Amino acid sequence: MSGVTLDGAVKKYGEVQVIHGVDLQIEHGEFCVFVGPSGCGKSTLLRMIAGLEETTGGKISIGKRDVTKSDPAERGVAMVFQTYALYPHMSVEENMGFGLKMNGHPKAEIKEKVGEAARILKLEPYLARKPKALSGGQRQRVAIGRAIVRGPEVFLFDEPLSNLDAELRVDMRVEIARLHKDIGATMIYVTHDQVEAMTLADKIVVLRAGRIEQVGSPMTLYSDPDNKFVAGFIGSPSMNFVEGIVQDGSVTIPAFGGLTVEPSVALPKNGEKVLVGLRPQQVMISQADEGAKVDLSEQLGGVAYSYLVCPTGERVIIETKGEDVPRPDSTVAITFDPANAFFFDAKTEQRLR
Repeated sequence: MSGVTLDGAVKKYGEVQVIHGVDLQIEHGEFCVFVGPSGCGKSTLLRMIAGLEETTGGKISIGKRDVTKSDPAERGVAMVFQTYALYPHMSVEENMGFGLKMNGHPKAEIKEKVGEAARILKLEPYLARKPKALSGGQRQRVAIGRAIVRGPEVFLFDEPLSNLDAELRVDMRVEIARLHKDIGATMIYVTHDQVEAMTLADKIVVLRAGRIEQVGSPMTLYSDPDNKFVAGFIGSPSMNFVEGIVQDGSVTIPAFGGLTVEPSVALPKNGEKVLVGLRPQQVMISQADEGAKVDLSEQLGGVAYSYLVCPTGERVIIETKGEDVPRPDSTVAITFDPANAFFFDAKTEQRLR
């Protein structure tokens, strides 16, 4: 097993540049997740590491080997796609061992490696079945098993759970986390689902428009985002953002009825605007004659989410305990502890510290 290093990695399609000089170090045995909105370049970057996309500029290394120009088969990686790509006429055992068979490995070796992968993935009862006799989750495990038998240095996952229903996605997240723990391989995983990223990753790479916005552990990105984009992308429901105006070291928030707070961060000059970021659980409300209107509440058992419309038109989501849900169409005053809030420059969207 090996780590992966990207030094100034660039990808262009003709004159269009989609990956802009990415520098990244993924350590041996790390579970690294690429996240970001559609079109941010996460799958392209993964395919560059795999060798399925040519690297226009920069360098990609796996372990101590420069693989920038190497063929995919020479890189020591195995890729699991969102489509299972199983041969329908072959059994599970034949599907998992097909790559080794095509490379001329002895039958006994193939049987041993397939058996070990089946044991790890709990597929032993299904080895004789055809793919059509398997559930979606079982088929995805077969696709992962096909990667395991190759004994790669690095596993690459391209949105492998996107075709599964909600319950199976949870089950497969557990399976993949357990697989990483059992075999200790370097894994790089692409998803647009930040819940998957938060639950699986040792390291998250947040991408936007072909550039890295921030790299860190899940809780680092959640509790210490560098900018508004990362703050809004990590966390579910998303962080709220409302406009504030700086005046003599304090911030006045029109959306909250002119509420004024004194944050312990370096603020711009008087009259400048800032963005105040609040997680839904950090917003406090109380019944009031004037203030934000409760538009809708979603009861989810132990917790509830309520959607508020402020007098300025700005919208805020709050999280409350299931029994403390505000009534629809009621009016509430909003407050918060500034120590729990995030403040961003309204022009650059960078975090104020």
